[in-house]
Amino acid sequence: MTHGSPLRLILGFALPMAIGNIFQQFYSMADTIVVGKFIGVDALASVGSTGSLNFLILGFVLGVCNGFAIPISQCFGAGDLKGMRRCVANSIYLGIGIAVIFTLVTLLFTRQFLTWMKTPQDIFEGAYDYIIVIFGGMFSMMLFNLLSGFMRALGDSRTPLLFLVISSITNIVLDLVFILVFHSGVAGAAWATVISQGLSGVLCLGFIARKVPMLHLTREDMKLDMMVVVRLLRNGIPMALQFSITAVGSIILQTAVNTLGSTVVAAITAGDKVQSLVTQPMDSLGATSATYCGQNLGAERIDRIHAGFRRFVAVAVIYSLFAAFVVIFFGTKIALLFLSGSETTILGYVHQYLLIDGLFFIPLSFIFIFRNGLQGMGLGLSAMLAGICELVARASVAFTLVPILGYLGACISNPAAWVAADLLLIPMYFYVMRKLNARYKDRKAAQPASSHGV
Repeated sequence: MTHGSPLRLILGFALPMAIGNIFQQFYSMADTIVVGKFIGVDALASVGSTGSLNFLILGFVLGVCNGFAIPISQCFGAGDLKGMRRCVANSIYLGIGIAVIFTLVTLLFTRQFLTWMKTPQDIFEGAYDYIIVIFGGMFSMMLFNLLSGFMRALGDSRTPLLFLVISSITNIVLDLVFILVFHSGVAGAAWATVISQGLSGVLCLGFIARKVPMLHLTREDMKLDMMVVVRLLRNGIPMALQFSITAVGSIILQTAVNTLGSTVVAAITAGDKVQSLVTQPMDSLGATSATYCGQNLGAERIDRIHAGFRRFVAVAVIYSLFAAFVVIFFGTKIALLFLSGSETTILGYVHQYLLIDGLFFIPLSFIFIFRNGLQGMGLGLSAMLAGICELVARASVAFTLVPILGYLGACISNPAAWVAADLLLIPMYFYVMRKLNARYKDRKAAQPASSHGV
């Protein structure tokens, strides 16, 4: 990504990733569709009530993997293949350790977490049966996200897409088999997800072993290097905390929403699924932004970072307007994937939720590109601070507006969080770019003088 047209590179990298992310959404969407259609609204609410808790734990894992990929992309952009492989090896060690710790913690305390969240009693056991299986399969999630992150750091977003397509189709088939044939309930949907994610990770591993020799590790590469570990954690932990801090805000909001009853929980579950589907290209733009900025920073092409960002903003605005149109005018029709047409009350709630959120899709898209761009330049702290802004905004809405406005207050929570994060991220980006421009101008100005002196 250090040479050629920024727009062409951005679209060429982001489009396959967007398709891949949409297929990745099919993991949870397939669960929701099959559960909602074949088991019922209470089962749908059971799965939906675990969404914020799921995001808290697995979002941390995803954030860590994305953060670990940043030093790899920077080393690759700088041509330091030895350093890149050392980052890969130490990422694997850290990934295994994190997966072990989080698996143990979640298996021990999940029931207590659901109790703290005031999960309605009529859906409590279903929620537990679903999420405990998901957490038990954390190694599957870690495997795929680490390996696909390695490939994307090298500029390959197409291969992970292929494996996601295969595993998503597998997930749909297994959902139907576990629920309709084995009558496994919501736990069967969770098992389908875990098995499919494991398949995608194994496919990534096989592809790297056969086709990506620059990621083949030698004994020297595999030495534990504390300096590399610190570098990886410096990028991975803030990025992971950003996900988890955002998730804490979602949990606080979910706790407030749970007090409104299982009907409202089901409506927000369906609305979130629709919204997650149509906003995946924004997420892909963000991941592209991280790789683009990381490689160009490694190559000291600061001019390309700013030129690329102008294209990122233009693409984000255009797509946000399109996505808003889709959810406002067709969102309830998409929600029929999860709900019966007879659930008119729930569908009315879904339309209200999507209407309010859709009007703020441009601020949402800016979060993805500015936050990930800053992370790609090694500024993970900014992502964490943005997550804190989202947490404060969502918690404020949960504690003040939901008790007063009820469901309307819950609908306002996302836009409030998105705007709050942008108020930090956008000024931070321009501040960082001024600093980088000044630093590299000074460095270039000093180089001829040094050469002349020699």
